Amino acid sequence: MGGHGGSERAASSAPSVIGQTKEKKPLEVDKLFRAMIKLNGSDLHLKVGKPATVRTRGDLQELNMPPITKEQMEQLLIPMMDERNLNIYYAEGGADFAYIVEYEGQPWRFRVNLFVQMGNPGMVSRKVERSIPNFEGLNLPPIMEKLCVYDQGMVLLAGVTGSGKSTTIASMLDWVNHNYRKHILTIEDPIEFVYTQDKSLINQREIGIDVKSFEIAMKHAVRQDPDIMLVGEMRDMETFSTAMHAAETGHLVFGTIHASNAPSTIGRILDLFPQSMHNALRSSMGFNMNAIVAQKLLKTIVDKPKRVPIIEIMILNATMRKLILEHKDEKLTDAMRIGKDDGMQQFNDSLYGFIQMEFISRADAFEISPNVEQLKMMLKGIDVKGPGIL
Repeated sequence: MGGHGGSERAASSAPSVIGQTKEKKPLEVDKLFRAMIKLNGSDLHLKVGKPATVRTRGDLQELNMPPITKEQMEQLLIPMMDERNLNIYYAEGGADFAYIVEYEGQPWRFRVNLFVQMGNPGMVSRKVERSIPNFEGLNLPPIMEKLCVYDQGMVLLAGVTGSGKSTTIASMLDWVNHNYRKHILTIEDPIEFVYTQDKSLINQREIGIDVKSFEIAMKHAVRQDPDIMLVGEMRDMETFSTAMHAAETGHLVFGTIHASNAPSTIGRILDLFPQSMHNALRSSMGFNMNAIVAQKLLKTIVDKPKRVPIIEIMILNATMRKLILEHKDEKLTDAMRIGKDDGMQQFNDSLYGFIQMEFISRADAFEISPNVEQLKMMLKGIDVKGPGIL
């Protein structure tokens, strides 16, 4: 397959076109997607032997239907894939792609992961919101604006699957779009958010549809005069190396990585590379990494918002760079507390702020806090530096 090779699609293209090579006929599985939309769910889970399950407000809820058999699951899932994704699915035991369903005359976009578990096909699909929320709508700290205006370097969003990393990056790029005349180039697998151009020029490329591979897309990218690049998830050494090279050569690069917190992201990156390359990699990160934002999502105790992002921000100031270059990663956490004047914050600062706003319960905050005793002291007014959400 490989779609249209090197062609690009402007961000103002209709969402119903991106990610598809021809008009999609309604499939049986579309009924389950529409049920999910009607329930205002965020994720749809399909597992053999269970009814379809929707996540709403963070909780899983089974639909009122019989358990799905293996044969029924294959009939639901296989028609969703084109030839390229079928080949990937059978070769690798899974496939990721974008999927679009019409509901009440409007296209709704989903990020789909099909996989095999215990010999049975299954699916988890995330609904992509049809508008990109701003920082205020996401309850992100104001310092996020500062992370969008670097001339070059790298900004990473860290967190587990479902922590809202992609939404936060989309909000950051859209903020640039509304405030600066930049060329923003995204390389995604699949495209998740479709941007409406404002002040910026935006091109979005989807692997497999617009370009054959990430490597080819990145080779072309340097000839496409981007100011800002989104390179998606840092899954391996080649992806990170290519993205870091782009950061070194005058581009502002955004990406995501699976890591539990901001300081541990350094070790997570090093784990992608052989030991012999670690010193050079630390030097490259020290000079080119601008910031690492780690994120978790937590249910609220109010009607709106339903969930809030618990944010940790590590900005690589002179102190942070020195610690990374000197292999003193264990001191990064303490340095973040001292660096609050530079806009840094830890998870507890974020939790403290949302407790004070009465958005979240103390019990829920204590459950995900990395240092419960410290948070309890902060709530008693001990060792609280600044208002929490900066």
